[in-house]
Amino acid sequence: MEYQFLNSKWFWLHFLEFIHVLWMTPGLKSAIIEVDDKLALIDFKSHITQDPLQIMSSWNDSIHFCNWVGVTCSPFNERVTALKLESKQLVGSIPPSVGNLTCLKVINLQENNFHGQIPDEIGRLQQLQDLNLTYNYLSGSIPSNLSHCRELRVFDTSANGLIGQIPDRLSSLEKLEIIRLGRNNLTGNIPAWIGNFSSLHVLWLALNDFHGNIPIELGQLSGLGIFQLYGNFLSGMIPSSIYNISSIHYISVTQNQLHGQLPSDVGLTLPNLEIFAGGVNYFTGSIPISLSNASKLQILDFSDNGLTGTIPENFGSLKSLVRLNFEINKLGSGKIGDLKFLSFLANCTSLEVLGLAQNRFGGELPSSIANLSTHLRILTMGDNLFYGNIPVGIGNLVNLSLLGFEGNNLSGSFPEVIGKLNKLEGLELNANKFSGFIPSSVGNLTVLSRLLMEENRFEGSIPSSLGNCKKLQVLNLSSNNLNGTIPKEVVSLSSLSISLVMSHNSLTGPLPPEVGKLTNLVELDVSYNRLSGEIPSSLDSCISLERLYLGNNSFKGRIPVSLKSLRGLAELDLSCNNLSGKVPQFFSKLLSLRHLNLSYNELDGEISREGIFANASAISIVGNDKLCGGIQKLQLPECSRKNPRKRLSLKIVIPVTISVPIFILLLAALVIYHIVKTSRRQSAPPSNEWQSGLSYLKISNATDNFSEENLIGSGSFGSVYKGTLADGETAAIKVLKLQQQGALKSFIDECNALTSIRHRNILKIVSSCSSVDYEGNDFKALVFEFMRNGNLDQWLHPSTDEYCHFKKLSLMQRLNIVIDVASALDYLHNQYDTPIAHCDLKPSNVLLDEGMIAHVGDFGLAKFLFEESNTPSKNQTMSNGLKGSVGYIPPEYINGHVSILGDIYSYGILLLEIFTGKRPTDDMFKDDLSIHKFVLMALPSHVMDVLDLSMLLEEENDHEKHEEEDLFPDIESQVAQKKLEECLVSVMRIGVMCSAASPRDRVGMKFVVNNLQAIRSKIRMREE
Repeated sequence: MEYQFLNSKWFWLHFLEFIHVLWMTPGLKSAIIEVDDKLALIDFKSHITQDPLQIMSSWNDSIHFCNWVGVTCSPFNERVTALKLESKQLVGSIPPSVGNLTCLKVINLQENNFHGQIPDEIGRLQQLQDLNLTYNYLSGSIPSNLSHCRELRVFDTSANGLIGQIPDRLSSLEKLEIIRLGRNNLTGNIPAWIGNFSSLHVLWLALNDFHGNIPIELGQLSGLGIFQLYGNFLSGMIPSSIYNISSIHYISVTQNQLHGQLPSDVGLTLPNLEIFAGGVNYFTGSIPISLSNASKLQILDFSDNGLTGTIPENFGSLKSLVRLNFEINKLGSGKIGDLKFLSFLANCTSLEVLGLAQNRFGGELPSSIANLSTHLRILTMGDNLFYGNIPVGIGNLVNLSLLGFEGNNLSGSFPEVIGKLNKLEGLELNANKFSGFIPSSVGNLTVLSRLLMEENRFEGSIPSSLGNCKKLQVLNLSSNNLNGTIPKEVVSLSSLSISLVMSHNSLTGPLPPEVGKLTNLVELDVSYNRLSGEIPSSLDSCISLERLYLGNNSFKGRIPVSLKSLRGLAELDLSCNNLSGKVPQFFSKLLSLRHLNLSYNELDGEISREGIFANASAISIVGNDKLCGGIQKLQLPECSRKNPRKRLSLKIVIPVTISVPIFILLLAALVIYHIVKTSRRQSAPPSNEWQSGLSYLKISNATDNFSEENLIGSGSFGSVYKGTLADGETAAIKVLKLQQQGALKSFIDECNALTSIRHRNILKIVSSCSSVDYEGNDFKALVFEFMRNGNLDQWLHPSTDEYCHFKKLSLMQRLNIVIDVASALDYLHNQYDTPIAHCDLKPSNVLLDEGMIAHVGDFGLAKFLFEESNTPSKNQTMSNGLKGSVGYIPPEYINGHVSILGDIYSYGILLLEIFTGKRPTDDMFKDDLSIHKFVLMALPSHVMDVLDLSMLLEEENDHEKHEEEDLFPDIESQVAQKKLEECLVSVMRIGVMCSAASPRDRVGMKFVVNNLQAIRSKIRMREE
């Protein structure tokens, strides 16, 4: 009966009516939803893992949740309308439950440490107007569900690690006023539908990986004010419609691949311009005269393009101009009058930066340079065609921090007035024709960090007042006519940390012992002078020295034993002196030493065969007639022995002690060898151009019967020994473990792959051995050129025993290595007749020679890709299971397909490992975190947090993170830091792109090589 009642229509109608009445009761509905809001906030708190400022401590039941820090509620219904927790140092993730706060209008979590993905549930917040997640560590793609937030005005997820394309569904957000997605890893094209957002004022898509053209539809954004697309890979021309948006006041398209000319009327169509930047592109043509009409212009920067003509004189009317930079263009005619515009720039009283270097400006420097703004901080006019004197009026520019006149034909004396510019941090007068004395007033430049005066005609002595420049890091006075002694005040400057170069002068006297105070110096060059006395033993304190050049002087005495303390020494030149005594044995123990010049001295005794002395091309010892011994290539006489009788007795005893049975065994082994060699020809590598040339006996002798002392590595298919061949040449000998399944195939594959390959970055095979041992067992070995600096893995992850022998790789060394490896892969993938996939790229298979040049080795898993598919991957099916090493194997290899794209994945992981110092198999990489995601989340704004910062430090064993001013001691520290960070971000982006999970998202090796070389050029240019 009760059951029938509950199922009656009458019951349910009255029950629903009752629920409706309760729901409409004032306060009841809001009370229920209020509980939902509170639960969502509690869940948000539970996802906070670190809270150093104790913000979440206020989120408790002692106060109403509307009074919690960062929470704002509506006064009418107590629904949460805003969540503002910016800059609170919170660490955690954004939970899906945030989608339950359905009355939210504002979410501001900027400048925290949120990670993970943006939850799709944010799309449920249909009243959301302001979403600000900038400067966090968010990853994944932009949720397409955001398309439901149709009230959204501000969309800011910049400075995170977002990937993928901008979802097309976001085209529904027509009320957007601000789009800030810069500093992520977004890809694809810029969507044309953004041009439909009629209310858009800010479009910031900079520092991503966008390709293609700038959509012409963006010209429809009639209210656009800020247009930032710099740091992408955009090509083509800027659509003319963009130049018609008169409201624009900020345009930056720097560092793309754009071309074309700037419209002649750009200053008329964009009268509100304040910032106009397009450096590092391919723009041509002249600088528009009409820009003078943009009276609010503050920054005009089109450096590193192909602009011609000159700078318009009417720019003098730009009263607000702060930065005018046209370095690295083709401006000027090389004639008198090229700098007429300078006299008009005197009206730009706010000017701080004037960049004119690396153009074609000619004529004399006009006296009007003295009338430039006293606010001027940077004036660069180097590498032009100027001649004549520097105007004395340069002394009026009292706030200059950088003054560059290098690479011209300027003459005359060093202007005394420069000594009044006591804020100078960088002074570059090198490569001119200056003459006369260096005035003592140079010592007034007490904050100077960089002084370049080489390749001039300065004479007289080096002023001791330079010792007042306590912040000097680089001093170059080489290739002048200086004489006198080296002031001890100069070599006492402990601040000198990059280089001290005084070569090619006529300096006399000793090298002061105070040189030992240069404990942080990397390069010391006093070669080609007339210095005398002994080499000071105090040099042992210069523990950071990598390059020491003392050649072509008159130093005498013995080579100081104290030099053995210079463990990081890479180049040492002591040639053309009067040094005597023995050649120190410790040189063979300096593992970083790659060039040693001892020629034309009076040295005597025996030369070692170890270390650097095992490489004839790395040393020079000619002109020392009393030297003997050494490797055969040095062609020195044998050393005479003090006890010839003992030597004679040995010659007699050795033959006698060889028993007849041993002789018979040796003879039998040779016979067996020839028989088996004939019967087993099919196992030799199938190559007509290259044949094996060594016997088992020779291999055994070369490796001292395969002694453990000569064992330098071991892998799945073989062991590698250091060996000395009959001609005295050191080689690396890989002995195959033929009992291991697949070893024989590995031997044949490696022979096939290497027989005809010729590339400077691929390990050269010298010979092979396909023979039998003394017991008649198959024996196979490959002989490679010896890499004296070992493999890359030893440098990145030295063991406890190796730690003191392998110095931390510098930034430039790491960059050179990744370029070398990329060049090798580019050759294998794109330049060799048949594409080759290496299939086992990892640090231990990257070998380093004496010059730290990288060579890719171990082709035992390599595969020729004879059949090309319809995709660029050139894939083939594997026949013998998964190829490669754990951590470096691309995901698609599980499906059994080898391709060059697999090598690219391994290369990407390798690059990330080189620059982070972390193995892909590190314990920290577990669950869903990989080295790829680790770097991806840090890009671009937190790249310095994941880098191995030891590559930026001066001291060998300093692994602590220094302050920014210590890491970037350049003359414009903040600018230098920013530019270097941009380069490092670009490098890490390449690693992330190469190691993308999907093969189609990876970039080719030509792209990698070209971009890495461009990055290296930028870093070198800034270092110089």
